[in-house]
Amino acid sequence: MLTVNAYAAPSATEPLVPITIERRDVGAKDVLIAIRYAGICHSDIHTVRGEWGEIAYPQVVGHEIVGEVTEVGSEVTKFAVGQRVGVGCMVNSCRECENCLAGMENYCLKGNTGTYTAVDRDGTITQGGYSTHIVVDEDFVLRVPESIPYADAAPLLCAGVTTYSPLAHWNAGPGRRVAVVGMGGLGHMAVKIAAAMGAEVTVLSQTLSKQEDGLAFGAEHYFATSDPATFSELRNHFDLIINTVSAPLDIDAYLRLLRLDGAMVNVGAPPQALPVHVFTLFGNRRTFAGSSIGSIAETQEMLDFCAEHGIAPETELISADQINDAYERVLSSDVRYRFVIDTATL
Repeated sequence: MLTVNAYAAPSATEPLVPITIERRDVGAKDVLIAIRYAGICHSDIHTVRGEWGEIAYPQVVGHEIVGEVTEVGSEVTKFAVGQRVGVGCMVNSCRECENCLAGMENYCLKGNTGTYTAVDRDGTITQGGYSTHIVVDEDFVLRVPESIPYADAAPLLCAGVTTYSPLAHWNAGPGRRVAVVGMGGLGHMAVKIAAAMGAEVTVLSQTLSKQEDGLAFGAEHYFATSDPATFSELRNHFDLIINTVSAPLDIDAYLRLLRLDGAMVNVGAPPQALPVHVFTLFGNRRTFAGSSIGSIAETQEMLDFCAEHGIAPETELISADQINDAYERVLSSDVRYRFVIDTATL
């Protein structure tokens, strides 16, 4: 087994610290990846602080991973040493259930194997991308196009596909009015991708402080949700609303912004329940839905789409000793728009 450097949470209440962890031997279908960059996702913070349930500690998080292949198993056919690759939010699934057989491993009926905090095939707890190396089955590794800036590519493996998947599924494109709630790590990617798909994009943010950015990223309109007039002016207006906020909202107020057969899709994941009045759904035959990351095929499709359209996240590169400060800055919305760790500093 390979011993590698990492940064881990020792408990739900302590800062992350340097640690060493063991990576399994490279199996016949495995790829060993030297991680170069790892993005920080709000999910990482929710997880290590126990906000989404109990986990085993110490825990290394991080599911926005890019690096190079340094070793392949004897039966690997999809990747070669030296290739630039990525790993997202899952590293395995049952491969047998109805959803897996349909190519939707992210909705594995037995639960996909997350890149961190899940039980791996060898019985150990998966450890994520805040580390120097990772071993992953080739079927859950992605090709990262050379045209995407290397460090900027990492957040695409979560923030990119998490927003691309519902935009594609609910047919964002020409003639469709799409609203993006929140202009953070997920939101700014939703704006860029929806605009590239040809939709008319509106940002709904608490204030207008990021309006200039939103318009530069491709939005045509930008409204402050702190202004009650926003909800009267935009009533019955949108075909699709992508909610990227991981905090409680007045869901009924946002649902009323949907036109006939419109859908509001949650990709943000607040730990609290979100109450909805069914009579709000009755109006305009509205849909309130959720979407969880994306399949491996969708993730590759998203990477290729971003390469074709010159889309990359806005990132701030940090060293490993800045991770704890970065967490606090994420919680105070003090990042434009995604932190990426240079794993050479681990």
